Amino acid sequence: MTRVRVEGFTVSLDGYAAGPNQDIDNPLGVGGAELHQWLIPTRTFQRVHGSGDGTTGIDDDFAARGFEGVGAWIIGRNMFGPVRGPWPDAKWNGWWGDNPPYHVPVFVLTHHARPPVQMEGGTIFHFVTEGIHEALGRAREAADGRDVRIGGGASTVREYLRAGVIDELHIAISPVLLGQGERLFEAVDLRALGYACVRFVASEKATHVVLSALASAKDHARR
Repeated sequence: MTRVRVEGFTVSLDGYAAGPNQDIDNPLGVGGAELHQWLIPTRTFQRVHGSGDGTTGIDDDFAARGFEGVGAWIIGRNMFGPVRGPWPDAKWNGWWGDNPPYHVPVFVLTHHARPPVQMEGGTIFHFVTEGIHEALGRAREAADGRDVRIGGGASTVREYLRAGVIDELHIAISPVLLGQGERLFEAVDLRALGYACVRFVASEKATHVVLSALASAKDHARR
């Protein structure tokens, strides 16, 4: 059965998922790169990005599980790139070069239509203008029984949380302070939505928290 998951979503100690002023030089906003000190050295990250071996242990275990059983992704337009408004041309194809790390269909939420983009390694970017439920329906179909992973940014995760369709969230709390930016759980009542902590593990560079939704609460949210 297809599950909808958030994996490896990192927040600062003061609750920010990204720093301010995102641009081409600061994909995660100013200071946002500090959030991922736990992820970048891992074997999973290094192999995905073609840089060789990396570290193993708790952080790598969580990084690896984020790709296991995933058949499609959904991301917001900000995660795809810094371009705003109507697409000026077809030159921008993401932050990741010719071979993005997804290797499955990726559905990008946007208000501006654009033809699909085929990349190396099996990644196909589909641009969805009809909203979060249309994107989820298409992602479920593309996943073909595997799971759908909801990527960034924070506003995309919040939308799907409020819609009551996320089954599980893995949040990594990084020991840094950003001071400002975008909060992941702004105006979201996780307890009222039926989420509970089912796993809590600390490494040297992050505290990993897994939240799971109760079936009764999720059923109520879908009504």
